[in-house]
Amino acid sequence: MIAVLAPIVIGLVYVALNSLITEPHRRKFNALMVGGAGAAYLSGGALGPWELVFCAVTTYVAFRGLDSWTFIGIGWLLHTAWDVVHHLKGQPILPFAHGSSFGCAICDPVIAIWCFTGGRSVWTRIGHGERRVSREA
Repeated sequence: MIAVLAPIVIGLVYVALNSLITEPHRRKFNALMVGGAGAAYLSGGALGPWELVFCAVTTYVAFRGLDSWTFIGIGWLLHTAWDVVHHLKGQPILPFAHGSSFGCAICDPVIAIWCFTGGRSVWTRIGHGERRVSREA
């Protein structure tokens, strides 16, 4: 149970912390994070030259993400698929943590969903809901 809940919480914490970054910096920062995630498996080389192909694809997606939350979300979902492949192959993202790719495959879609909704600050939405004041007075 903790193997599933912890990655969800990590994804939510990621969203909450990123929500503190103002736009357009938030989108650009997340595009960089997707680019970095695309290279995360390079040192392990479990899938040979396919690791380089995946890195090139996510680099392109991250570049497009500089101007598009949709591309950032796509990048996180691509990384999710790569996490699943590495988990099934027995080559986790963190060699010392056997379930790390499994956890990453759960965490990444949480972030992707947020990206597909426009990567809006969760704090602004909460604050907006609390500050509703009638201006008709």
